[in-house]
Amino acid sequence: MSNQKQQKPTLTGQRFKTRKRDEKERFDPTQFQESVVQGLNQTGTDLEAVAKFLDFSGAKLDYRRYAETLFDILVAGGMLAPGGALSDDMTRTNFCLFTAPEDVKTMKAYAQVFNKLIRRYKYLEKGFEEEIKKLLLFLNGFSESERNKLAMLTGILLANGNLSASILSSLFNDNLVKEGLSPAFAVKLFKSWISEKDINSVAASLRKVGMDNRLMELFPVNKRSYDHFSKYFTDAELKELSDFARNQQSLGARKELQKELQEQMSQGVSFKEIIAYGKEEIKKSSISEQMMIGIVWTSVMSLVEWNKKEELVTEQAIKQLKQHSPLLKAFTTQGLSELTLLLRVQDYCYDNIHFMKAFQKIVLLLYKVEVVSEEAILKWYTKAHLAKGKSVFLEQMKKFVEWLKNAEEDEAEQNSVFDSVIMFSLQVTIGSCTASEGNMDNTGFVFTMW
Repeated sequence: MSNQKQQKPTLTGQRFKTRKRDEKERFDPTQFQESVVQGLNQTGTDLEAVAKFLDFSGAKLDYRRYAETLFDILVAGGMLAPGGALSDDMTRTNFCLFTAPEDVKTMKAYAQVFNKLIRRYKYLEKGFEEEIKKLLLFLNGFSESERNKLAMLTGILLANGNLSASILSSLFNDNLVKEGLSPAFAVKLFKSWISEKDINSVAASLRKVGMDNRLMELFPVNKRSYDHFSKYFTDAELKELSDFARNQQSLGARKELQKELQEQMSQGVSFKEIIAYGKEEIKKSSISEQMMIGIVWTSVMSLVEWNKKEELVTEQAIKQLKQHSPLLKAFTTQGLSELTLLLRVQDYCYDNIHFMKAFQKIVLLLYKVEVVSEEAILKWYTKAHLAKGKSVFLEQMKKFVEWLKNAEEDEAEQNSVFDSVIMFSLQVTIGSCTASEGNMDNTGFVFTMW
């Protein structure tokens, strides 16, 4: 037997001590809500005091973790359950958006509270947009007055850039659309927005997020027509929105027309057929010749992959436009259409930097092939040009315009001489004329002088 003692087994490995900061904190908004509600009850209806309270409290309350709870309280007075109802198991406050007076002045004051809060705590910006999206989905859980106040507030915030127009996607929810809540809410929202800014602000914001063509989705599928949209919003005294929708519809049709013309040109369809198609579209779609020449210009210029060198791109442009001049000429039968084309050329050359020096040569070509007249060029030069690149393009055209003006004066002098010769010739009889037969036409007038 061995006298050695048998070693006892030992545990191997490392023991890790969990740090308190690494422990996952349980989500419990109860204490947070109690603190916010208590503060709001103390400030009451003084919204300046509310803003100061929220600013001060952000240093000790976890706004980042409980952003949704914070915004629920400020809007509805307490935490909202799914569907929009207030949770029963928590303390509420009566000092919130939904209990405030339903007027523009008060809604503007509330908008300032949210604006100051988000400017102070920038990280709340995304959470606030998510909150508004959620609130819009809960519309059927709110009273009409609550919906109106939310719509007015949202419109003001959108007008002042505190929200992205992308939040409006919630209004396209099938249930809200079916119940008619979406268009009714939109009326209040857009009235507030346009009153704060204008329809241009609405248009720019909607385009920025790709929603400028989606307003029809506020209505059920069987009512998504411009006529229904127009009547609904015009009756609600929002003709500006109705006109905007009409312009968008027209823009969509113009894009389709341009696409079709471009395809026909690229496929080698004869100019005669393309012109016939374009003139038919003018009648059918009730678009003007000025609008059509803009579409034709864009289609022609979109066919080419332009060179990046200025000296080469000018040659390309002249060749392309000379080839397609019959198309341009067919849709410039009016002086206003000629001027419209000149403006489109100016706009294009300014927006495409490699075309800046090509402007004069393009205009001279259009003049030479009789697409634009000297009257249109002179009118463009004197008063109808765009501000874009004005000094550059006017300088390019200066000598040509002077030549046109001198040509007009010379023509006037020639006409005066012509009239005098005609009067003289009428007094000369064939018998008394000593000119040879070769100097006479069949009327007996003497043409030796010219």
